[in-house]
Amino acid sequence: MPQPLRLLHRLDATPDAPFPPPERALADPDGLLAVGGDLSPSRFLNAYRSGIFPWFSEGEPILWWCPSQRAVFRSDGVHLSSRLRRRLRNSGWAVRADSAFAQVVAGCAAPRAGQGGGTWITDDMQAAYLALHRLGHAHSIEVFDAEDHLAGGLFGLSFGHMFCGDSMYSVESGASSLALAALARRLRDWGWPLIDAQVPNAHTRRLGVESWPRGRYLAALAGLRDLPPPPGHWRLRFGEWPASALVD
Repeated sequence: MPQPLRLLHRLDATPDAPFPPPERALADPDGLLAVGGDLSPSRFLNAYRSGIFPWFSEGEPILWWCPSQRAVFRSDGVHLSSRLRRRLRNSGWAVRADSAFAQVVAGCAAPRAGQGGGTWITDDMQAAYLALHRLGHAHSIEVFDAEDHLAGGLFGLSFGHMFCGDSMYSVESGASSLALAALARRLRDWGWPLIDAQVPNAHTRRLGVESWPRGRYLAALAGLRDLPPPPGHWRLRFGEWPASALVD
């Protein structure tokens, strides 16, 4: 067993068992906190509500993370480039929610160039997200083109006044960026200030992601996770947005 795993808290088979404090996460690799457990809905929600998320590859044990720097979008801070805005104005694209959850998760799980054919969204992870969706905790934001074909989207978990994004993908260029902009606009309308993006990358940096120290993110999360969400079904509350309404 690699040395870092020997130093980790090992989760037992009790789904509701607490995680160790995030501050105990390793510095190398940054944020690795615990190993083992399962992907049951109760453990998933316990993790996300504690600022922790699973991230592992096929053949690895379940690994749980809370990095020292957290990628966070402000719901009023997602920026689309001028070039993409111009292209979207007359695209005929539309954005919906929870109308193609399984397809979005499968799209995010598909191997991408530079990943060596692998994916962290394993079959077990896909099954876990589908279970969370059936329970009303996991949601997708989908972009459909003018012919009503799925062009891309994103998915994540929602609780309180918090949305934790897990992954995004595009079949057509710009679709995932539009999905994120639509999510941010709707959350801003609801008074939800933040979107957790876990770990920054070049794409999210271009869209306006910020890197927050772990303590700052955990403090913000604690103030949002128990607030009552608006009533009603997520899909109906989100509505349908034409791309032109999101870029003007």
